[in-house]
Amino acid sequence: MIVLGINAYHADSSACVLVNGKLVAAAEEERFLRIKHWAGFPGESINFCLAEQGIVLRDVDIVAINTDPKAARFKKLKYLLRNNPSFGLVFEKIRTRKKRNNIRQTLEARLGMEPFKGEVTYVEHHAAHLASAFLVSPFPTAAMLSVDGFGDFCSTAWGLGEDCKMSVDGRVFFPHSLGVFYQAITQYLGFPKYGDEFKVMGLAPYGRDSYGKEISSLLSYDALTKFRLDLKYFRHHRHRIGYEWDNGIPEVSDLFSKELENLIGPRRRPEDSIKQKHKDLARSTQIVYENAFFELLSDIHGDYETENLVLSGGCAMNSVANGKVYQRTPFKHLYVQPAAGDAGGAVGAALVAYSHRCTNVRPEQMASAFTGPRFSDKEIKNELDALPATTGKCGCHIEYQKDFDSVLSETAGALEKGKVVGWFQGRMEWGPRALGNRSILCDPRRPDVKEILNTKIKRRESFRPFAPSILREYVSEWFEQDDDVPFMEKVFKVIREKRELIPGVTHVDGTGRLQTVTKDSNPQFYDLINIFGLATGVPILLNTSFNENEPLVCRPREALECFMRTNMDMLVLGKYVVTRLH
Repeated sequence: MIVLGINAYHADSSACVLVNGKLVAAAEEERFLRIKHWAGFPGESINFCLAEQGIVLRDVDIVAINTDPKAARFKKLKYLLRNNPSFGLVFEKIRTRKKRNNIRQTLEARLGMEPFKGEVTYVEHHAAHLASAFLVSPFPTAAMLSVDGFGDFCSTAWGLGEDCKMSVDGRVFFPHSLGVFYQAITQYLGFPKYGDEFKVMGLAPYGRDSYGKEISSLLSYDALTKFRLDLKYFRHHRHRIGYEWDNGIPEVSDLFSKELENLIGPRRRPEDSIKQKHKDLARSTQIVYENAFFELLSDIHGDYETENLVLSGGCAMNSVANGKVYQRTPFKHLYVQPAAGDAGGAVGAALVAYSHRCTNVRPEQMASAFTGPRFSDKEIKNELDALPATTGKCGCHIEYQKDFDSVLSETAGALEKGKVVGWFQGRMEWGPRALGNRSILCDPRRPDVKEILNTKIKRRESFRPFAPSILREYVSEWFEQDDDVPFMEKVFKVIREKRELIPGVTHVDGTGRLQTVTKDSNPQFYDLINIFGLATGVPILLNTSFNENEPLVCRPREALECFMRTNMDMLVLGKYVVTRLH
């Protein structure tokens, strides 16, 4: 059975292919179009996923979309009758619903195929999120929670997963949303771009909880209704915001009202400097978010007799909160899939469609995030030959290593000497994190590496931390928590006496957003870290995404272009090693 999953007309548009319950290909549209969080119809992603399996649209049994226009329709009607939303808000929803209802025709037109004879199925947004986490998790039974901005008139859903079955037992509906709460403060703090919430997470450790009282007034919690927003501080429930888009960069107008500025003062503009007040607001926002999040998790744990938890939805990307689940709740085991946000809804929709057909067969566990395009050494050579900028005339030397052991030795040696290395191998990662195939790597022992990367390579804010990729067997020697973190989805405390040994990946609060690497999950990356560890005594590499204010590089050409316009010292593409002559 072949299922094509799609996240369309929403940010992080994406597609995947599931064959007999196994995820064989998945990618975000932004990687092909080179526009961050691109929203619209994921035509390029669909083409890649089909081509990866050597199939065409007529071979697909089911096309599954991670939204159901019929979901919560009575609640939607009730809200319209009781409130007075703007015409723009209503029109936006109607227009997007019409596009999604025409998905069959869009597929045929965009892919240039004869009429599609298979089934088109719509999966409610949060059901897709929950499936994307539980049905590919290692747990036979688990409590499930999906938290995001909004999808199908709902911001939060929870339930229980058992074997091949999922029950959704509770929801929080529009207009109340933890995602909107966090995004609104993100905008207020001068980070207006879609997906900028991680900047608030990075800024929070620099602040004090000086605004706890004020920020707490925006969000309340009780066991019956769960969390509630004080809507006077928000405007998403009355005005057109722009949560659904067609063929472009996601843009969200202000979610907060003037009342928020009356409460805590004028907003910070993007061009303004970051003051202590902004750091304190970030800290208070993270604390208030975590308090509501953990109360919700504690309530959910009380409903189900399980120590296992799976998280999904955009808020599951809050790795700081994820790292505290074991300390702040009774749960003992946590799984978060690599694309927990809306991109992952494509996988969730495909999983639900598959499970409805194959009711007693559990889909295959997602132990790897490497589901994107791959390139042979021959294809890499063609790219090198086609780009004059990579020739010796422009200050670069290109060498082909016949065996990969030589590549590993040369790369580890460069890293030990403090070089910045672009690392391009195998299949591209699924999800927002670079996990060792499209990565920029550095020596975590360098105290100046953050400044070098933030100013000369990544060109981003100085307060943002970098992640440690560590061999799984050494986690307990370097971090206070010993756990599997394959997709860089949790933040843990670095053991105090180890912090001065790896300043490049230790944040100001003594934490690191780690990735655990095993021989099975990524043998080449594992071997590279191991060689570096044997030479230095530190089985860790600084790992950040291979990009420069753009989507993660997908093809060799993009890696080469990023290398040439930044100050990286070395680029490793398959067995090709590119170094600067200086």
